[in-house]
Amino acid sequence: PASKRAHVSKLIGKVLDIAAVKKDAFALKEMSDELKANKEVVIAAVNNFGNILYYASDELKADKEVVMAAVNNDGMGLQHASDELKADKEVVMAAVKNDSDALDDASDSLKKDPEILAPIDN
Repeated sequence: PASKRAHVSKLIGKVLDIAAVKKDAFALKEMSDELKANKEVVIAAVNNFGNILYYASDELKADKEVVMAAVNNDGMGLQHASDELKADKEVVMAAVKNDSDALDDASDSLKKDPEILAPIDN
């Protein structure tokens, strides 16, 4: 009854929030902190525009799945990732393959990695 209605209402709200960021990633900017920390909502937003990771919660900026979605859409999303993920070779390679300028945001240790530099040099 009442609790079921509240649950259904919350689900509908989440679906609408996901639809909103799929249509316009910048909708994330205006959403509550709770939604900026909601993995499904943020992944939908970064799949639309990777650089929108800027508005995600710090927890999600450190979530590899979220950051990979962001950098696969826009390599420059790497600038908003946690320092730990800026030092993650898989994340940095995906970002640099998408946009070679993302190398500027990689950890110093990866900026000289030949495997990461290979797609840029070709």
